[in-house]
Amino acid sequence: EVQLVESGGGLVQPGGSLRLSCTVSEFTFRDYAIGWFRQVPGKEREGVSCISSYDGRIYYSDSVKGRFAISSDNAKKTVYLQMNSLKPEDTAVYYCAADHFSPCTIGTGTDYNYWGQGTQVTVSS
Repeated sequence: EVQLVESGGGLVQPGGSLRLSCTVSEFTFRDYAIGWFRQVPGKEREGVSCISSYDGRIYYSDSVKGRFAISSDNAKKTVYLQMNSLKPEDTAVYYCAADHFSPCTIGTGTDYNYWGQGTQVTVSS
């Protein structure tokens, strides 16, 4: 059974940084698309960033471009989301999602079949 486990969330002050990790198991870490999404209660899930292993494509939503960076460590089967210059509006539960297609996509995440349990990120003073 494919499992995705996110970690690294927490409470941070505005302007601070966090690094989220998404470690996958029972998933062929090749020709994959892995995305990060976030959701606030009462709002639609929002795509934040994604990475395609097949061609190295990376995408960011306009709301995080220039502040967040996605990367992968294939040996560790882990994808990271480095989040800098955090703002209160970045507060959400962050999820990673995975599947085998290319290129990766962001949006609401309906292209992905495998999801983690989520990790809370709170940006507040």
